[in-house]
Amino acid sequence: MITVSGIGCCLVDLLYNNIDFAAETMQPFLSKERGDGGLLPGQLVFLEDFVCYAQIPFEEILSRITMDQSPDKINIGGPSIVPLIHLAQLTNGEECAVRFYGRGGSDENGLYLQAAMKDSPVILQDYQLVTGYTPSTFVLSDPNFDNGHGERIFINTIGAANEFRPDSLKDDFFSSDIVVFGGTALVPSIHDHLGQLLKKAKEHGAKTVVNTVFDFRNEKLNPHLKWPLGETADSYQQIDLLIADHEEALRLSGTMNTKDACSFFMQSRLSAFVITNGSNDLFVWSNGNLFAKLELRTIPISQQIYNDLKISRVGDTTGCGDNFVGGVLYSIVEQLKRQNKDLDLLEASAWGVVSGGFTCFYVGGMYHETTKGEKLAKIKPYYEQYNRQILKHHA
Repeated sequence: MITVSGIGCCLVDLLYNNIDFAAETMQPFLSKERGDGGLLPGQLVFLEDFVCYAQIPFEEILSRITMDQSPDKINIGGPSIVPLIHLAQLTNGEECAVRFYGRGGSDENGLYLQAAMKDSPVILQDYQLVTGYTPSTFVLSDPNFDNGHGERIFINTIGAANEFRPDSLKDDFFSSDIVVFGGTALVPSIHDHLGQLLKKAKEHGAKTVVNTVFDFRNEKLNPHLKWPLGETADSYQQIDLLIADHEEALRLSGTMNTKDACSFFMQSRLSAFVITNGSNDLFVWSNGNLFAKLELRTIPISQQIYNDLKISRVGDTTGCGDNFVGGVLYSIVEQLKRQNKDLDLLEASAWGVVSGGFTCFYVGGMYHETTKGEKLAKIKPYYEQYNRQILKHHA
């Protein structure tokens, strides 16, 4: 049995679809300079900072932006729990135990999260409701942004996630086969001690995966400096796989373009990375440690999913990145089960691509299965088609 344990961002997503980012009602709330608390497509801001920026109550802001609409959907969200749920759905409990560690608030949202997660295939190894508000995010989605590829804006409240401390993690977390730190920038104490936690996991023989989220806390503190990931740059040495989107990669590396960000990560002595960029090509690289050595290269998105979305676009882009991570994790688990000597980062990335793309066919990050194995059955044909596309792409 392979054990995957994750910690990081888990929250309630309140999803608002069909928000026009170019609308006149949005303009007063858009950011004018980095870290000022205003809204930017693809980025996250803390609710308290956004209210200070706008200088009016949040309820009034939301009313203006949404035209008094209620959320289109309320769902489990967050770049830690959503990848784990996706992984657990695809593995279907077969030789893989997926566990989550976290904190919620003792409020209505916390009770909703706890109940909803109990209905998911993820094991709540240590998820407690404590005093305070449950982490939540207002997700504004514009499906027409970026020439119809879609984008979101996130307004976040950290809440009870502030109460999760490094000493809350017991040895069973670190002794897992794979440990995943997902969106820890929204769990501040874990994020600030990420280096020591990664080191402890490596000492226990675990494989380490880190997937990032927009770090508004450090963006606000030092908008012109690169974001820290843990206590020092030595944290990167403890990471077997880093998954970040284009914007996060630039901020973490302090660079102005993706190729320079790649150079920074390669020199930082992490083992492998994947950098996503919405509907654009991904960058992948491995030094040969966990995955077989792979020179820096790009791979495309799924053309079949892109074509199908043009015919039927009923979902949104919320959770695409999170499910991408879950797809990568699924492939790692499957390769470990096959006892592959050298793991294949391209295979893992392919599962990430189709998993992330498939998210656009439904609303919200979490897919609600009606039967076990349903999601895998829907995604697998896209994976097979994507493999044929990749062969042609590099022929």
